[in-house]
Amino acid sequence: MSVPNSGPAAPPPPVWDARPAGGSQVAYGGFWIRFVAYIIDAILLSLAMGAVGAVAGVNFFNPDIENYSASANIVYVVVAWLYFALLESSERGATVGKMAMGLRVVSDQGQRLSFLNATGRYFAKIISAIILCIGFIMIAFTDRKRGLHDMIAGTLVIKTR
Repeated sequence: MSVPNSGPAAPPPPVWDARPAGGSQVAYGGFWIRFVAYIIDAILLSLAMGAVGAVAGVNFFNPDIENYSASANIVYVVVAWLYFALLESSERGATVGKMAMGLRVVSDQGQRLSFLNATGRYFAKIISAIILCIGFIMIAFTDRKRGLHDMIAGTLVIKTR
């Protein structure tokens, strides 16, 4: 006698080919949907870092320059880098915010990102930000909805639903 599965089945792994079967076009994630996904990710990271800071006795969000902590900032950057790079190079190919918005990050050829490629994409966002966020604004105006960081890393953000 077999025991029935008591929990929900795991979702199937994604198909990594960004070119859909048939004649339909790939839909790219535009500026606003990616912005909302980033807000979700930023909230999750802030909650996680706030909890870690409360346990460790460190305030990662203290605006007072007198209490500036370089080590706290380094910890925050490392945690954010690992969050984005590990999730975007995972089987799902997306952060929690991107998954919630139905997005996935793939290579130019529609393949899963390597950890190194996802790391390059994360740090290329610094360039997109320091030029008055023009690298992010480019998403709204390019044909495949790519920001400067996507062009540097050779990535696309596609809609999965």
